[in-house]
Amino acid sequence: MEIFEFSTELLPGLPEELGLECLSRLPHTSHRLVSRVCHRWRDLLQSPDFYYHRKKLGYTQKVACLVLNFNGGTVNGPKKPGVSPSYGIAVFDSVNQRWDRLAPVYRYPNGLPLFCQLASCEGKLVVMGGWDPVSYDPVTDVFIYDFMTQQWRQGKDMPSKRSFFAIGACLGRVFIAGGHDENKNALRSAWVYDLRKDEWSQLGEMSEERDECEGVVIEEDEFWVVSGYRTESQGQFDGSANVYGLKSGQWRRVEGVWEPGRCPRSCVGMGKDGKLVNWAELNPAVRVGACGISLGGRVLVTGSGYQGGPHGYYMVEIKEGQNSKWEKLTVPDEFLWVCPIRLLCGNLMQ
Repeated sequence: MEIFEFSTELLPGLPEELGLECLSRLPHTSHRLVSRVCHRWRDLLQSPDFYYHRKKLGYTQKVACLVLNFNGGTVNGPKKPGVSPSYGIAVFDSVNQRWDRLAPVYRYPNGLPLFCQLASCEGKLVVMGGWDPVSYDPVTDVFIYDFMTQQWRQGKDMPSKRSFFAIGACLGRVFIAGGHDENKNALRSAWVYDLRKDEWSQLGEMSEERDECEGVVIEEDEFWVVSGYRTESQGQFDGSANVYGLKSGQWRRVEGVWEPGRCPRSCVGMGKDGKLVNWAELNPAVRVGACGISLGGRVLVTGSGYQGGPHGYYMVEIKEGQNSKWEKLTVPDEFLWVCPIRLLCGNLMQ
């Protein structure tokens, strides 16, 4: 935290170290109000260094952000028959068992771009790409939600239009790879977005095209692009993955990490043994439309037992070599309509 060298004390009468410790313990819900006390507190609370300081001390927590299916295409209105649904973002705090909605993205007040991709890092949620909910045209929009300010801002557009790509985030950067272009051609190209600099940089290409692939970041060290298929192999999902080393800057191919022919979207996870797992295979109750996300030592998993069945929500404690412990959650009615295409985790500053 040496970056903050000011002539005034953080808290009058206390050494800097104690003042920083006090502010680090503030719940995230108070950050927006507290940042108005003075310029120094505002700059401190909005700094990525402060976020990582709180994370190191264990004062941040993880929440799940879910793509929510609003009623009948209207964000707050009654369900209307024949109207296409629209989507927003719900937030689940597993520590306090609390459900909330994020404010809509200002350019899309009646629903997120369809099939947009989401990632999170440094206490921020990033929404990328998708299809315009009215015209169904692919978009390159990038929006960032800051949990500290509780506001959306627009980032630099994606370099090109692509749909159903893999995404992952780590250390202030968002990685994307694969998907397909406007002409349905599968892609092997990859890019990285720097949140702090608001800049895009191109990465080396993967060894093959991967449409409808899934992205997973492992141990802040590797970005995995799992399965997918080539242009001439529509729907024939591959069992391999391309892995990008965040330190080496090189791609490598790994065979036999996924069940061939099975779509990986949102159901890829990391087990205790360091191997990829399919959340749909953990329990018959989530075999259809399974989504999962790690929340510290446990995993939030949602899915249904049969096609068209109600979605259940479970907190799962996965133990290596032992049966997993499942706890069914009670969910408010307004959050039951969850689109099973995307679930993600955001580090939320508490």
